[in-house]
Amino acid sequence: MLWGYSLSAAADPSCEGRFVNPITDVCWRCIFPLSLGSMQVGKGDLPDTSNPGNPLQLCPAPPPLFVRPGLAIGYWEPMAMTDVSRSPGCMVNLGGFSINLGKTGMGTARKDDKQVNGAFYHVHWYKYPLTYWLNIITSAGCLEGGDMDIAYLSEIDPTWVDSSLTTILNPEAILFANPIAQGACAADALASAFHMPLDVLFWCGGSHGSLYPFNGQVSNESSPLQSSVLVSERMAFKLHRQGQIMESIGKDKAVCYEYPSPIIPKERWRYQMVNMYPDSGQCHPLGRSVMRWEAGKNPPNSRKNYGYLMWRKRNCVFL
Repeated sequence: MLWGYSLSAAADPSCEGRFVNPITDVCWRCIFPLSLGSMQVGKGDLPDTSNPGNPLQLCPAPPPLFVRPGLAIGYWEPMAMTDVSRSPGCMVNLGGFSINLGKTGMGTARKDDKQVNGAFYHVHWYKYPLTYWLNIITSAGCLEGGDMDIAYLSEIDPTWVDSSLTTILNPEAILFANPIAQGACAADALASAFHMPLDVLFWCGGSHGSLYPFNGQVSNESSPLQSSVLVSERMAFKLHRQGQIMESIGKDKAVCYEYPSPIIPKERWRYQMVNMYPDSGQCHPLGRSVMRWEAGKNPPNSRKNYGYLMWRKRNCVFL
């Protein structure tokens, strides 16, 4: 998809970035907790989701086997990266060069936009199968395989810039665009601050804001870092809704398969900053306030280009 557009590397003063080092820039402690059935065999700094009760699982297999035994394992997998930038075509995690994507999906600014205390960001979603590259897990059913690839560019998606088109993907957003529904997000913010986000409040992004609508508009921006995490979370939700991300389930028998999940299971996601200032010492549950880690990572001369590594809980059967 990328190569169909001009790879002009013309200097863009608003674009910057650096290549992510898969060894030194990654929080390898974030792969834990590691579980075998319901038993933790490797403890982590953050809480874990539920896991199958039985470590031995029997999964369906093609003839003549019909049934194949395996071990139910659970771990946190670094599976994607996001660029977040106000500059269209800025590839933050690929060194900070710009590509010419034309004007499709770029949107236009209006004079009255300046009166709104908000911002707009573009997001790029990279497939980033780090555990596959490093052979950390060797069972093909327990990892994201393949090569690094650009899976989604918001610049060529008109729904990312047009709120009226966004409702095609999230028509239910109108139900939560009221003070009562948004007020309930305070509970999600508290839960993500001390434990994990609340999946039942699926429209909430914890301390970051609302996960609806699925576009790059952020109203009442108080922190560019907070906004950049929020739009990364929205993109994860959007890709779930579009069927581009499959989900595993930490229950007996169900752990044998992956399933579509149009509602994002928030408690099964974490994020970690990798650009412009890699934070290899920690990752965070979705919705957790950036106030815990933003010191020194948003200087006054920032051009507002960010990169995040997205971690997802994977339950699978090691065959």
